[in-house]
Amino acid sequence: MDFLLNPFGIFARTIYCVGRNYSEHAKEMNSPVPTVPLIFLKPGSALCRSGWKIAIPPDIGQVDHEVEVVVALGGGGKNIAEARALDFVSGYAVGIDVTARDLQAEAKKKGQPWTVAKGYDTFAPVSDFISRQDLGEGPWDFSLAVNGQVRQKGNTGDMVFPIPKLIAYLSTVFTLRPGDLIFTGTPAGVGRLSPGDRVTAELAGGRVALDLKVE
Repeated sequence: MDFLLNPFGIFARTIYCVGRNYSEHAKEMNSPVPTVPLIFLKPGSALCRSGWKIAIPPDIGQVDHEVEVVVALGGGGKNIAEARALDFVSGYAVGIDVTARDLQAEAKKKGQPWTVAKGYDTFAPVSDFISRQDLGEGPWDFSLAVNGQVRQKGNTGDMVFPIPKLIAYLSTVFTLRPGDLIFTGTPAGVGRLSPGDRVTAELAGGRVALDLKVE
């Protein structure tokens, strides 16, 4: 399913995700803070919008929320200079990297990729986007609540690798394209989702927001 990025009129392409980009989250996962960005991908079929439902497949064990700021690229290229990286950004959203934690833990033990644990349908909810010009340059607060109880709070100023550095790094490995999304990492406080939960997330004091049910 194509996923239109309002209000930019472009379609999502590759979904890049950044692991352990907040030191407190790395600590809660008993994992080291990376010295270079830790990158994984999600399939486009994992995307869903506010108002949809996060569908947890049966028999996959614990499923967790990881709230993140999502970057939408309006331009692309290779070997983008960090000083110019924000010129390639169209806008920002708040998203959730939904993770099948038990499957991820098993994959880690075996030295296998995390793709299955991260890639089920609806495992990448994303709000509508706000333009870079309207939101400004940050840093911004963002948060996630489950059934009205705040579980995660973060500020983009605490990223291990800030957004310009992430874009520059990604462009040394991949040719970035308009429509690419970057999930920029989650702060501490990740926790379990269960059927019947209501999940809300917001960025910059609610200037963009996400509201979903879990089934």
